[in-house]
Amino acid sequence: MHAAVVTRFGGPEVLEQAWQPDPVPGPGQVAIAVEFADTLFLETMVRSGAGQDYWPMRPPYIPGNGIAGQVIDAGPGAGQDLLGQHVVAHTGGEGGYASRAVVPAGEISTVPGGLGLAIAAALLHDGATALALFDAMKIGAGDTVMVVGASGGLGLLSLQLARARAARVIAIARGAKADRVRKQRPGAVIDSDGADWASQARAALPAAGADVVLDNVGGALGEASIALVADGGRFSGHGTPAGRFAQVDPESARRRGITASGIEAVQLSGDRLKHYTEQALAAAAAAQLDPVIGQVFALDQAGAAHAAIESRSVFGKTLLATR
Repeated sequence: MHAAVVTRFGGPEVLEQAWQPDPVPGPGQVAIAVEFADTLFLETMVRSGAGQDYWPMRPPYIPGNGIAGQVIDAGPGAGQDLLGQHVVAHTGGEGGYASRAVVPAGEISTVPGGLGLAIAAALLHDGATALALFDAMKIGAGDTVMVVGASGGLGLLSLQLARARAARVIAIARGAKADRVRKQRPGAVIDSDGADWASQARAALPAAGADVVLDNVGGALGEASIALVADGGRFSGHGTPAGRFAQVDPESARRRGITASGIEAVQLSGDRLKHYTEQALAAAAAAQLDPVIGQVFALDQAGAAHAAIESRSVFGKTLLATR
């Protein structure tokens, strides 16, 4: 099989192409001919060597935690009826940047008929996370939601969900991306490159502020957005593209009655991950979610994909195509 391998910790250039033996499914496993692999900002951080205390990956390894493709082989006990099915799967953290992958049969999800594999791959993490976020933050019909970092795959799906479920949504995006975010028709779009972006956001919000802030960026931008949460509101600081999670002052949050949560609220695994993945697929099949795929790189351009993600020049979801 063809794979992109992290040969050592470092910059995007450490992703090198390799041919490796095809993995063979064992008992209860299936082999998937991968057509699209999801990419995550987190994968660029792990590849750089950051977070070695938290993540087990050590070079050489094949990154990639999300794949979409067709079942081409089944091990003993996996069920031959799965052969030929279009499916998505999480790989457990490694192995997705490859033309073939082996996963437990019980952890795959069938792609609804009529839904393309690229769309399915784009929903694997962002769709599941967006749905889990809305449940965790208890977002309802009367809420005003502010999405910080609205131009990424998760941010754009959060805008779509907020338009459907909440009273009003305000999008925070930067530079030229702000114009593209407007196509999602939020209540207002604020360019975070402007020195007065926070004042503009406050003017677009109700006098009390946002009931919910979803921070997909972190760092100083995420921290500045906490001031825009209404007293008694909710803040989710789950994003790190700025290099770190937003830091919430617990005493200030307590004084204002703000409920703050972080990435732990949407660390999905097992049945919970499968539930939200299949909910996202069903929502897309019903035209309730429409992920924006901003760019697709060939597998042998995995390093270029990582470089683009790290430069924060991408819009929407970034995928790798194996064919």
